[in-house]
Amino acid sequence: MIQFIFTIDYEIYGNGQGSLRELVYEPAKNLKKIFEKHEVPLVVFVEVAELEMIESQGSDSPVESVKHQVKDFYHRGFEISLHIHPQWYNAQYENGTWSLDYSEYNLCLLTRNRIEKIIDRGIQFLRRTLGDQKFIPLSFRAGNWLLQPTQTIAEVLNSRGIRVDSSVFKGGLQHQHDLDYRPALSNGYYWKFSNDVNVEDPKGALLEVPIYTEMIPIWKMATSKRVGLQRKASLSGKGANYKNNKLSRIKDLLRFRYPLKLDFCRMTISELVRMVDKVIREDEKDPITFRPLVAIGHTKDLVDFDTVESFLAYLRKNQIPISTFHDIYPKCT
Repeated sequence: MIQFIFTIDYEIYGNGQGSLRELVYEPAKNLKKIFEKHEVPLVVFVEVAELEMIESQGSDSPVESVKHQVKDFYHRGFEISLHIHPQWYNAQYENGTWSLDYSEYNLCLLTRNRIEKIIDRGIQFLRRTLGDQKFIPLSFRAGNWLLQPTQTIAEVLNSRGIRVDSSVFKGGLQHQHDLDYRPALSNGYYWKFSNDVNVEDPKGALLEVPIYTEMIPIWKMATSKRVGLQRKASLSGKGANYKNNKLSRIKDLLRFRYPLKLDFCRMTISELVRMVDKVIREDEKDPITFRPLVAIGHTKDLVDFDTVESFLAYLRKNQIPISTFHDIYPKCT
């Protein structure tokens, strides 16, 4: 059985560049209209650190509209989830430019005390924004998908009532940050974990529902749509931290097969259909296995709404239900 989960990372560029109205508010408004028209749910991973810091510094006035939009998503039944790029919390804003603290780029490498403070701060921001002091997000996604080393962050998330992570993309590899999700390729569509997110632990407190990926030849990544979005991001200015580590990125790419994420913003409709068609064929042979498929998107990449409409029509035609983590969690535990 297949259930589809659309997730959107609600954020500007990771170096602080870009307009909230252009990269967050307007794309999310259009996406919300589409999902409401089709009467299907969406999981919104709200990047809390950037929004809190932008609000505190008054650096981008649409932040109030963005917060109202998040609250509206919540009250209309969309799932609000926790997403954090921790380099924002010690950021400095001077002369119209953000300087982020890249020493805190990987939340998992920080001390337990610091991790606890950051997770608590993020949850409190969501509670204030939603007007619900009892709100606890069910699911979490790490900034830049970094959930390694796993043990401490997993313990902190569990202690705060978070039960689902969706940071892993099978086959993922980032030399610069010591991320290696290649061992997860042997796992199923979801698994419980404790000390290592790559390793299934039936007694683990957290559930991993990874972003769905398919390993493909690297040359297949070079579609005009994907290249165009990458060029748009590069024109925003990636910052010195990015430029100094191009060699690490090249090393990530030097392999025969590369993980293609199920990204409804970056993929063409033909790519999306081909990937899901393959899962449908697997499901026809084995309809008993539960197959939650997590798709990812980013508001900053959300420009092709025709593809979103076409893909929703495809899923409806194939009778694939669209769900949230709240919907599927009882089926996975």
